[in-house]
Amino acid sequence: MSDRVSDRVVVALDVGGTGMKCALVRPDGVVVRSERHPTDAARGPAAVVGTILEVAGGLADKARADGLDPIAVGIAVPGVVDEARGVAVWSANVGFRDVPLRDLTVKRLGLPTALGHDVRVGGLAEARLGAGRGTGHVLFVAIGTGIAAAHVVDGKAAVGAHGAAGEIGHILVRPDGPRCGCGRPGCLEAVASAAAIGRRYAELAGKTADAPVTAAQVAERAAAGEPLAGQVWQEAVEALADGLASGQALFDVATIVLGGGLAQAGDRLLTPLRAALHERMTFHREPQLVAAALGDEAGCLGAALLALDAVGVRDHQEKR
Repeated sequence: MSDRVSDRVVVALDVGGTGMKCALVRPDGVVVRSERHPTDAARGPAAVVGTILEVAGGLADKARADGLDPIAVGIAVPGVVDEARGVAVWSANVGFRDVPLRDLTVKRLGLPTALGHDVRVGGLAEARLGAGRGTGHVLFVAIGTGIAAAHVVDGKAAVGAHGAAGEIGHILVRPDGPRCGCGRPGCLEAVASAAAIGRRYAELAGKTADAPVTAAQVAERAAAGEPLAGQVWQEAVEALADGLASGQALFDVATIVLGGGLAQAGDRLLTPLRAALHERMTFHREPQLVAAALGDEAGCLGAALLALDAVGVRDHQEKR
């Protein structure tokens, strides 16, 4: 291992169902090289694992060729992750079932490896390097096709007894609401995710599946004064406020950071959501509600942080 911190890098991969974002990250949180590769999950989990190992090995080789010292590997994957054992327990997006990804990576690359959940590592990055930096207690909520969260306290994300902490999308907010993918009606994810907003608008407008409307389009139409879009958007905001109020009652955080595709609506989401959350606060202290700052780099950065923690390198927290 190099004695010079500036020469050290972590190989970081953020694996999704469609593509994987990959980077070499220094201990100060600076990305020195980034790449994107297709996941092509339809090939099956074994092929995806092969690609992960090939890409990680290639990045380590490129680091050495540039005079850098790869000291660890960090990998983020979706689904249920047993971080203690380094096992990707289950992922619908990638097809993983009990894949010992950490051990496979260590065997292939000979480097210490950390495996984490994609939303948790994204929350880790936002809490330590991004929009929640310096606030100590952060709830990162990713709102996209689904809704999930990470509770980060003093730079560490809660994993849970079974690797499933942070499933805020499955808080019950509308008992008579639409059925969630988990099988239960009325989950937050079934009402206020980006996918749910598009479905709700199409349902009320009588649109067919051949003419889908995205949540971003609903937000634009609501801002332009369209009554139906305004109704759907407000329904989603109210449900999100209910979910976040429940999260605040449970975790009492200083900052809630919103990420994922829906957060790209910016003030169209944040302004009414802040007002709705404020209305729901009684004796609880109202958290600061902000948009994520790191964009799609968060997953790679968080995977790198997880790996750096695993090898005991912590100077990144003060330097970004």
